[in-house]
Amino acid sequence: MRTTDGPPARALRTPRAAGVAGIICAVLLGSIIVLIRNAVPTASAENTRWLASLSNRDTLQLVLNLVPFTGIFFLWVMAFLRDYVGAAEDRFFATLFLGSGLLFVAMLFVLASAADSLLAATDVSQAGSPSRSWRYGRHLTLTMLMSYATRMGAVFTLSTTTIGQRLGIFPRWLAWLGYLVALYLMFAASSVPWSELVFPVWILAISIFVLRANFRRRGVQSSA
Repeated sequence: MRTTDGPPARALRTPRAAGVAGIICAVLLGSIIVLIRNAVPTASAENTRWLASLSNRDTLQLVLNLVPFTGIFFLWVMAFLRDYVGAAEDRFFATLFLGSGLLFVAMLFVLASAADSLLAATDVSQAGSPSRSWRYGRHLTLTMLMSYATRMGAVFTLSTTTIGQRLGIFPRWLAWLGYLVALYLMFAASSVPWSELVFPVWILAISIFVLRANFRRRGVQSSA
């Protein structure tokens, strides 16, 4: 809170670590999807086979404990991208960008809670005959992953790509990649297992691009 009417002595700048947060977020998100997919298979006949292993259960529990940090890193990614875009963003797509990003984080937390409840309810001594609570938890977890979280990721990808493409700050290959990822997540993710992994791959690609672009921009400013 400012206490004087004069200009601030120093302007706030985006931390350089914000770009690295995108890479960490992509790795963590990909790990979460892989382990949840292994623990909650699409085919109901596989039941609780994967969770029968104590080491698998411990690994899944560890990754689920990292979900809040993944959400925090994703918020850093959103702030990092907004800083890269600057003040020229369109209000319509900026609203889609913020809304879908925040909803994706919320869906990610609900997904992790559902998977954690499923893990707690799993009776490894009855791996061959899953209970009603297991079937309910499995359906809820897969629905959150394949329908809600994935489609919020699709809207986030679409809005980010459109903003970057219209402002001319994304190269053509990155814009095409974003549109393809958004369409794939929107219409194919609910029927193609493991397709959710394209979202963390896109996050990784755009984080590396923006991070390199910021380093080049700062290099030019420092040499000027």
